[in-house]
Amino acid sequence: QAQPMESGGGSVRAGGSLTLSCIASEDVNDRNCVAWFRQAPGKEREEIAAVDADGKNTYAESVKGRFRLTRDNAKNIVYLQLDRLAPEDTAMYYCARAERKYACFSESVRDFTYWGLGTQVTVTS
Repeated sequence: QAQPMESGGGSVRAGGSLTLSCIASEDVNDRNCVAWFRQAPGKEREEIAAVDADGKNTYAESVKGRFRLTRDNAKNIVYLQLDRLAPEDTAMYYCARAERKYACFSESVRDFTYWGLGTQVTVTS
């Protein structure tokens, strides 16, 4: 499986939480960069969280302190815990995998080779 696969999106009220999951790769030993992006209607796709080969996480300022990325190395599943959600978090959320292990938070979609189809997160007020 070259393409990551996301799940866990849905609709929640403001202040609520969701957990997104991404099967990043069939190879459980693959430690290439994995990142979560999101894209709201009419806006560019933005990188919001990433994890490198050493397990170091990096977050966009817009989600820092509210979202948390964790990686299950045994299964190579990357989770994104979304807390204190707000209507402006409404977007399609994508998981992506790069072909490198470090400098994962580049904010450039071109740095990521493999993309999932996305999972929708809708936050209502």
